[in-house]
Amino acid sequence: MPIMSNDHAIDLEDVRAARERIDGQVLRTPVFECESLNESVGSSLFFKCENLQHVGAFKARGACNAVLSLTEEEAARGVATHSSGNHAAALARAARRRGIPAHIVMPRVSRPNKIEAVRRLGVEPVFCEPDAASRQATADRVVAETGATFIAPYDDPRIMAGQGTVALELLEQVADLDVVVIPVGGGGLLSGCLVAIKSLRPEIEVLAAEPAWADDAHRSLLSGRIELPTRYDTIADGLRTPLGDLTFPVIRDLVDDVLLVSEDAIREATLDCWRQLRMVVEPSGAVPLACIRTHADRFRGRRVGLVVSGGNVEPNAIVS
Repeated sequence: MPIMSNDHAIDLEDVRAARERIDGQVLRTPVFECESLNESVGSSLFFKCENLQHVGAFKARGACNAVLSLTEEEAARGVATHSSGNHAAALARAARRRGIPAHIVMPRVSRPNKIEAVRRLGVEPVFCEPDAASRQATADRVVAETGATFIAPYDDPRIMAGQGTVALELLEQVADLDVVVIPVGGGGLLSGCLVAIKSLRPEIEVLAAEPAWADDAHRSLLSGRIELPTRYDTIADGLRTPLGDLTFPVIRDLVDDVLLVSEDAIREATLDCWRQLRMVVEPSGAVPLACIRTHADRFRGRRVGLVVSGGNVEPNAIVS
């Protein structure tokens, strides 16, 4: 049984409030089915397509909720963050829609398409070295210079609640789900969805899908404390981050299991999405499908919701 706790950073009402706040700012993304994939795995799969969301990822939800939660005085000073990926573009977009400044710190080695996405939104990134200390130090300097409000990529109640709106929609769009599979990196998406699902439909099994090369969430559940990644080279680059101080307690108490998948399984699942779903899906977003294929016996005959977290990828990143 899930353990609901008053110590969790968010609750169901926070997720519902986020949904009202971001209404009209984000898309109600569709749920797709694919007969050929259903037949190949022996399950009924329902793909919640956040790769079709604004900025190509679920991150638009949390960023909009965080920016729209600011007071007028806070908003006037702008927002800041550090991110090498989708959160950077999501926050830049949310800030532009509110008409406030955004200061985005990105590692110099960020993927070119991620940097260009931020620039297209009118923000020139502030570059830093590709390590956690440099990212945070650069962001701290930017905040000190500008007075901007720092919006963490995932370890922020406003972000977590916004990401949880994915699950509210999924539960309305698909009846009688048996299990939902969600990718896990820093845990903002997983923790928000867990609060929504376990509050409304506690009988639904919620599983986290994680690369074996980035198994820190799996190890954290086993040890009972936040474990750091031991390597940073999984193709699912959006899932390379450790759990946060706010996301971990929710995941520890509510998730049913964390299942690991190989790099080959992630590549094959990504290509399956392209070939059979006819959709561009980034490797992080394909990890739930890789999980279904790798652990097929666990899902056979069940109705399974899969959160496709994003679709921002360069084609040569898959085939190289």
